[in-house]
Amino acid sequence: MTGARSRLFAGLFALATLLAACTPATGTTAPSTAQAPSPSAAAAAAGETAVVPTPAPTAAPEPLPGTTPAPPPPVPQPFALNLYQEGDFVPQYTFDWCVAASIQMAHNLIDDTGGGTWNDRAQQSALWEQARAKSTNAYNGANPFGWAQVLTESGMGPYTVVSIADYGETLRTAARAIAGTGRPVGLVMWSGRHAWVMSGFESVGDPQQFADFPVTGIRVVDPLYPYGSGQWGPSPAPNSLLTPDELAAQFVVREPRRWSSELPAGYLLVLPQ
Repeated sequence: MTGARSRLFAGLFALATLLAACTPATGTTAPSTAQAPSPSAAAAAAGETAVVPTPAPTAAPEPLPGTTPAPPPPVPQPFALNLYQEGDFVPQYTFDWCVAASIQMAHNLIDDTGGGTWNDRAQQSALWEQARAKSTNAYNGANPFGWAQVLTESGMGPYTVVSIADYGETLRTAARAIAGTGRPVGLVMWSGRHAWVMSGFESVGDPQQFADFPVTGIRVVDPLYPYGSGQWGPSPAPNSLLTPDELAAQFVVREPRRWSSELPAGYLLVLPQ
């Protein structure tokens, strides 16, 4: 009897122990339903620096098919043109025949074959008479209108007389005419008292390529060489290259007078067209 009761108490104790192990502990908290932190948030929480991705560079747009990029504008370069050749100079045989001698030199500058040089005294006298006959109101001399007309009628034209008020524009006009026609320009010197021939020039920029360009040098031929003038200065040697300032000492503005009353005051050119 005593042994049976002891076994009964032992069995009840084991059952109680088993039930206690299966009962939840008092005061425990249910698992949280919040989402786990993202990797970037976790990195920030850990003190790491977040890296922002750099956008890929944008490629330059390609030209449309069949198109060509515009070339850069041209840059003015030093330019020179000279019609003069050895033997083109002709002296005036009297102190009155400067226009006739200038007509002879213009022919020589245009004709570069070397086979038809005009330098004869008798021919110069005849050209002088022709220019005088075509120079009305010229005080019994030859004026630029007669000079231009004989050049034209001798097959070197057409030539015309122009008056330009601005000195720089006068030089550019003469340079454009030489570059465009391949013929010389007549310069009315000493306020209308003498004739020279402009046979070439130097500039910064080709006159046929640039509208505005500085003329830095002027090639001249004076038929009065080597005498010159006590008032206006010495005659430059044939084919001299003068600066604009040197030329301006003898190439000056001419005020309108009897034979040129229809022209405004300015620098006079006998200009090839």
